[in-house]
Amino acid sequence: MKMSYKNTTYKSSFENQFTLEELFQEFYKKLVYFSFQLVKDQENAEDIVQEVFIKFWDNRQDVPASKPAIQNYLYKAVKNASMNLIRHYKVRDKYIDQVENNSVEDSTVIDAMIYAEVLAELHAAIETLPEACQQISRLGYLEGKSNKEIAQQLDISVNTVKTQKQRGLQLLRMRIRPEMLYLIALCFPI
Repeated sequence: MKMSYKNTTYKSSFENQFTLEELFQEFYKKLVYFSFQLVKDQENAEDIVQEVFIKFWDNRQDVPASKPAIQNYLYKAVKNASMNLIRHYKVRDKYIDQVENNSVEDSTVIDAMIYAEVLAELHAAIETLPEACQQISRLGYLEGKSNKEIAQQLDISVNTVKTQKQRGLQLLRMRIRPEMLYLIALCFPI
């Protein structure tokens, strides 16, 4: 059943009469424009004004039955409803920003956990290598030193460093789980 306020009359003690349709025709466009200036969205502005008219009609006995009083009530109600909507959007946007920031922080924590797992696996695998390979692999892969820096530090030739790194890498490939090899390659460019 469709509800119609078309012929509903608003009477005051002064016997002034206004139908809802008359009030709607007189104020609707002005109120929508007023709300639009605040919320910057036509659809929301229209919804706000319609809601205000419904609230007004339901509470009309509380509003003096004069056009200035009705106009004042409608504009004030539209302003308040518009401001409430703006506050709602600000709170929602702030919440969305917090969720997005938490997602970035969560991602950083997860990345750190993965890195720690990979590092632990790599350390454990390096510990199983022969001592010369172990020392060179630790300096090269974990500390990120160049072949030349390793050679200078250990007082050996660069070719020996390259050979030991190759040998260590072959042994590591056999000792590390295949799924970890991919993660190690991402974390430690070889």
